[in-house]
Amino acid sequence: MAQTSWRIGFVEPVDGPGPPSRRVRIARPVLFLLSLVVLAAASSFASPAWARDESPGRGGPGKAVDPDRFDVVVLDAGHGGHDDGATGPSGLHEKDLVLDVTKRLARRLRRSGIRVILTRSSDEFLSLEQRTAVANDARADLFLSIHANASPSRKPRGVETYFASLDATDDAARATAERENDAFGHAGRSFDPADPLTAILGDLIETEHLLESSEFAKLAQAELSEVVRARPRGVKQAPFVVLMGVRMPSSLVEIGFLTNPDEEKKLRRKRRRDALAKALAEAVLTFAERYDRRRGVSLSARSGSASTR
Repeated sequence: MAQTSWRIGFVEPVDGPGPPSRRVRIARPVLFLLSLVVLAAASSFASPAWARDESPGRGGPGKAVDPDRFDVVVLDAGHGGHDDGATGPSGLHEKDLVLDVTKRLARRLRRSGIRVILTRSSDEFLSLEQRTAVANDARADLFLSIHANASPSRKPRGVETYFASLDATDDAARATAERENDAFGHAGRSFDPADPLTAILGDLIETEHLLESSEFAKLAQAELSEVVRARPRGVKQAPFVVLMGVRMPSSLVEIGFLTNPDEEKKLRRKRRRDALAKALAEAVLTFAERYDRRRGVSLSARSGSASTR
């Protein structure tokens, strides 16, 4: 009797004895991303050695902390090591720029009482799996990945903020996601949107933390737009794989176009980097207050607004 094998998108006969059966063959990129979601749900392991936590832990010795309270943020500086990311006309590398801005942001948040964990604190490359594991093992309340943009043209400028979706807002958003995903090699390459398992993954992304991810992205965009006074590029959705495997609200920010000579020049300045860090800190603290309020957590005074730091 012929067996039936269900391969994604079609049915093919398989010769052999026994009753009819169905075998599912899963495309590797989709299987990898689905595994990240499953592992995230079951994550209860100790943080690995490459999770850089330099601030007091949640509920330190003798401290009773409401588990629903917003108090842990994972900051992910994009690229690193052999992966330079985008490079500006005068040679500024994205990996160096975003690491510096990430560290400035971390200092501000820590002074406001937030526990901050960095996926990387030096010039090193981390895999997609490592980056998402840092966030999930820490059971963070927010995951923020920081990048700088690039374009074939030198004209584009300004900031963009993203949250995860299988459907990109537009072609430019899709191209940005593909460029950032390429850093992770096979694990980051695009997958077939017509694949039924891809649709399942999309449902998981869109139902888990979608509203809060969108909310934070809007807050970040508003704050960053006050620093980078250019035509608003807005909040967008795109399939960034680094956002798909985390079990918490998450966002990716592009803090400027390194390929724009004027913007690259400004991004070299400490004053601009401090302003970007301050804007992101304000967005995080505003989001934290809303997060706690929705969960009925007492809004105990934090160490102060990022604007005073």
